[in-house]
Amino acid sequence: MESVDFAEVLSPDPAHFEHAVKEDLSTIQAEFAALLRNVSDEKELATLKVHLLGKKGRITGLLKELGQLSPDERQACGKRINELKSYVEEALGEAEASFVDRQMRERLETEWVDVSLNLSRRPVGNLHPVSQVQYEIEDIFSAMGFEVLDGPHVETDEVNFEALNIPKEHPARDMQDTFYLEDGNLLRTHTSTIQVRGMQRLKPPFKIIGPGKVFRSERIDASHEVTFHQLEGMMVNRDIKVAHLIHFMKVLLSSIFRREVEVRLRPGYFPFVEPGFELDIRCLLCSGKGCSVCKQVGWVELLPCGMVHPNVLRAGNIDPDKYSGFAFGLGLDRLVMMRYGIDDIRHFHSADLRFIRQFR
Repeated sequence: MESVDFAEVLSPDPAHFEHAVKEDLSTIQAEFAALLRNVSDEKELATLKVHLLGKKGRITGLLKELGQLSPDERQACGKRINELKSYVEEALGEAEASFVDRQMRERLETEWVDVSLNLSRRPVGNLHPVSQVQYEIEDIFSAMGFEVLDGPHVETDEVNFEALNIPKEHPARDMQDTFYLEDGNLLRTHTSTIQVRGMQRLKPPFKIIGPGKVFRSERIDASHEVTFHQLEGMMVNRDIKVAHLIHFMKVLLSSIFRREVEVRLRPGYFPFVEPGFELDIRCLLCSGKGCSVCKQVGWVELLPCGMVHPNVLRAGNIDPDKYSGFAFGLGLDRLVMMRYGIDDIRHFHSADLRFIRQFR
């Protein structure tokens, strides 16, 4: 439909105003009705409204010139003009509402959604099971007043070994096949490095944990990986005893497994603790009968721990004559395997999304 030139059709009568206001206003009304029927969109409707009711519109102009008439003529013509104005305003309002209704119907026709359909949603990602358990352990220790620390993956020999009472010729270095870098640094072999940096920064008393990745040149099998996860913990204060260590370990394990688990403490040698212990957990995969994860012995080495060696406290600028503490190192991967019944540590780095999606 061709657009209508409202300005031309509804232009003021060039005759004298007295003649204009006395003309048959029903003619203007009829012209308006005809033009309104040809309006095709809201833009044309707005143009028609401006030419009739705008500041320079035809009806507005008639109202402005009423003052030129005599009182009797002014009253009679004013009434008729206002009646026409009310008619136009009402008709324009109905037309505008009709356009809005038509637009809504068109949107409903094109944008409708059948809410009764069972549409499959795009799957969303989820946390790795190791991350899930790590965050849970962080919450457990945070509730007990521990601070969660972090540290770099690339470490110095001083922090990774010597500050932990492992000098260069110490045989304990042979227990950890280390990745050395060309600049003399190395990939950390345990998260105990986070404890070292924590001691250097904090003043006792303090309680800290340090989760993260560690790296060793291991022979990969069902229970060993080159890259794996640990969580170290330490508490330093006056008069800390082995009983404090046992208490916190029991709280941790019962919270993680949501039930009582059978554990055992064995004497263990670690240069950074004295005395040292190995905390083993009864294998939850085979109930102690023997499997590939527990190497057929029924127990899984889970948590080396002990009282912090005085030399380690000194390396952290802490006086061992005033303070004592306990420390432990938790194998996160093995803990996750026990919790979820995973029989091969290599699944954690397999990049198989089917494995990850099981832990939503």
